[in-house]
Amino acid sequence: MSEIQKPETHTVSNEPEHDGITFEVIEPEHSGGKRTMTSGVYLVPNLITTLSLFSGFYSILLSTSGDYHRAGLAIFVSAFLDGMDGRAARLLNAQSPFGEQYDSLADCIAFGLAPAILIYSFALEPLGRFGMACAFVYAACAAFRLARFNVQIDVVDKKYFIGLASPLAALLVACSVLVALKYTAPITDTATALTWFFALWVIACGILMVSNIKYYSFKEFDKRKVPFVVLLLAVLVFGIVLYDIPVGLLAIGVAYALSGFVTTLRKKF
Repeated sequence: MSEIQKPETHTVSNEPEHDGITFEVIEPEHSGGKRTMTSGVYLVPNLITTLSLFSGFYSILLSTSGDYHRAGLAIFVSAFLDGMDGRAARLLNAQSPFGEQYDSLADCIAFGLAPAILIYSFALEPLGRFGMACAFVYAACAAFRLARFNVQIDVVDKKYFIGLASPLAALLVACSVLVALKYTAPITDTATALTWFFALWVIACGILMVSNIKYYSFKEFDKRKVPFVVLLLAVLVFGIVLYDIPVGLLAIGVAYALSGFVTTLRKKF
């Protein structure tokens, strides 16, 4: 008696086929309530992210060559571009999992590694291994902050950041270096009080990133009306910042960092 031949079954997949040679990105997208696999990346937001990454990379090169002023400015440019790529993605409806992950990896370099190398090269090198450890703590906290943000992005209130956002922490570090360059004597090979201040400062910025302190994200601020006096105050603050840009931006950054404690205490009590 011959055996009954069972018909062969084939699994149908909606994943795009590729030959393993070409360079391509395959990622899921949700369209019309259905999950489909698509290939390719969105050009505009990912190109802006690449420019932000380059600014962070360029800041590292400038820091290692002793050009601390331009290294700090490069971090500013990177922070500006980081704010633009997300807005471009939302405006063009070009959000994707690849873009989110790429943005986080770029931020880890631009706002984690670049500020750490800047502060180490400028102030912490006289402290030897302790200075290196302080800079590494900041870089590691930035990586922890970005990883936690990725896994909590769908479960937290979008009105608030949990912990200080990495671009803002990077700007605090960069602003402090620019202010020190303008108003203090150059740091020598001998550790000074200013050197120890920067050691504590960079650790504090790192800890704020991984803390559970809530910071207002301003993601919905542009959709709300405010009293007219707020506009007048904003113009006044803008004038103060223009008078001395590094000091003004550092003061605003410190005020925002402290505001998180007020927001957290109000939510708690």
